[in-house]
Amino acid sequence: MHAYRSHTCAELTAAQVGKTVRLSGWVNRVRDHGGILFIDLRDHYGITQVLCDPDSAAFSAVEAVRSEWCIRIDGEVKARDPELVNPKLPTGEVEVFVREIEVLGHAAELPLMVFGDQEYPEETRLKYRYLDLRREAMQENMKLRSDVVASMRKRMWDSGFREYQTPIITASSPEGARDFLVPSRLHPGRFYALPQAPQQFKQLIMVSGYDKYFQIAPCFRDEDPRADRSPTDFYQLDMEMSFVEQQDVFDTIAPVLAGVFEEFGGGRKVDAPADWPQISYRDAALWYGTDKPDLRNPIKMQVVSDHFRDSGFAIFAKLLEQDGTEIRAIPAPGGGSRKFCDRMNAFAQKEGLPGMGYIFWREEDLPAEVTTDPSHPLFKVWFAQLSELVERDDSELNEEQRAFLTRPIPQSPEQWPFASFTYFAGAGPLAKNIGPERTEALRKELGLGVGDAAFFLGGKPKTFETVAGKARVAIGDELGLTEQDRFAFAWIVDFPIYEKDDETGKVDFEHNPFSMPQGGMEALDGEPLEVLGFQYDLACNGYELVSGAIRNHKPEIMFKAFEIAGYGEDEVRKLFGGMVNAFQYGAPPHGGCAAGIDRIVMLLADEANIREVIMFPMNQRAEDLMMDAPSEPQNEQLRELRLRVLPPES
Repeated sequence: MHAYRSHTCAELTAAQVGKTVRLSGWVNRVRDHGGILFIDLRDHYGITQVLCDPDSAAFSAVEAVRSEWCIRIDGEVKARDPELVNPKLPTGEVEVFVREIEVLGHAAELPLMVFGDQEYPEETRLKYRYLDLRREAMQENMKLRSDVVASMRKRMWDSGFREYQTPIITASSPEGARDFLVPSRLHPGRFYALPQAPQQFKQLIMVSGYDKYFQIAPCFRDEDPRADRSPTDFYQLDMEMSFVEQQDVFDTIAPVLAGVFEEFGGGRKVDAPADWPQISYRDAALWYGTDKPDLRNPIKMQVVSDHFRDSGFAIFAKLLEQDGTEIRAIPAPGGGSRKFCDRMNAFAQKEGLPGMGYIFWREEDLPAEVTTDPSHPLFKVWFAQLSELVERDDSELNEEQRAFLTRPIPQSPEQWPFASFTYFAGAGPLAKNIGPERTEALRKELGLGVGDAAFFLGGKPKTFETVAGKARVAIGDELGLTEQDRFAFAWIVDFPIYEKDDETGKVDFEHNPFSMPQGGMEALDGEPLEVLGFQYDLACNGYELVSGAIRNHKPEIMFKAFEIAGYGEDEVRKLFGGMVNAFQYGAPPHGGCAAGIDRIVMLLADEANIREVIMFPMNQRAEDLMMDAPSEPQNEQLRELRLRVLPPES
């Protein structure tokens, strides 16, 4: 028999009853049932129940074991009584009677329990990550991650790609984040960088004549941490192709990702790649307040400035007198209560805005005297709403009522063929200030009705877009509008290459400077802020999963693009000399993208924090509590590297 096991803790079934087996694993928990000791023995594959009674020679040794001791047992497989079968376990039909036990590794008092689903502070979990990783949920997450990577690799090979490795120690990468610098011992005073991405190398691979490249690539960026981003390193499915246009990249990577989400999504709906919309960056900002929209939420924001221009709502009316300002509406179907509106107004205030204006619609009685006064604002609103009903097949209006709307206005309310007079009335301070006609025009434009609401934000879009996007998400979630069991993808395209600093007036790159401008050199001769790049992202459920571009492979266009942002040719050659030089020797048109593996697994695992799907993550302060990193260097190391450490600024 093998020194440690004849079977794993997930293999035994009724077929092995009567056989002697050897198992090794960790003590998940110990239970004492009237002198009979039961142990749930756990390994990477599953759990087997083992038991021991006082008649066994191993009983005193079994009595001593505690949670998370690593043990080996020999014993006989027995069938459980029918009423004791555990259908939740693959091994639930059997148990093993212990004849012999060996302790392979004792466990000290545990700083966190592996069995159960207790919550522990993140600091504790990361310091004792090896214990945290033994927990069932973490085991499943890490297996999922491994399986996802394997699936990606197979799908890329099946698509005609080959995997090539690029350097880890290199020069700075043109990705725009902070580098991790590595001092050179052989070249004092000079530094390597850990690659932010294999960007330059994968483009050089295309110049070298390799048509299709991919890599499961580690990337290193010295970034501020977020729930969906690691502060130090991450992995991406990196790919590049020659002789392609933007749509070719979409058509290549979309089936790979859709297949992964279908395979590991647990039955959740995955939109077909052909149905993934292509939304311009500007439209995404307008409709969703973000370039990574969650399309499970059907709410689309709209510009409604004209309804407030010269209106009785002075705050918005004066705001619109300034250049570059606008008013946007966030429709909220089903949100038509003052309580909900007040709650969302408080949400905006917590996000740092003065608040959000709102209107909600309810059914109100029309005063009888208004029904014979066509000049009255409420009459106009009511009559327009009736006319709207005439056009609807599901309208409750009868034939007499429909016909009556084409006749002259009656002289008394009794002449109308209606038992009562009601209309969709806008409520709230904002409706009161702009009046019923403007309120009705807003309702019609936004497609809302009784029981619905709309929220309004104004100013220069960049000052409120982010909060508007968060409010849209909160409204969709609170009103149950967001479809939960679905992965909704969208390509975000037409990114602007340049932006202008409002204070200095300086033009600089807003997005990747190495994207090919749409229109090539001719586009760069026009207004810089109008230049769009062949750059794209793929969003899913509110997260950016993919980023990529068709590359600028022509040196003359690259120099011109950088010149507009204030970088001379000499500076470009100094920063990116390897790539620029290579482009002088017959560079093919090429493009590609990178998909964030950590974020993809986070979505598939239905986790809200990326650290739940990374085996050994850093904490929020970019510290490895388990390995005590970053650590202070030894003086000998600093002397060898000819470095001196300055004390931190007070």
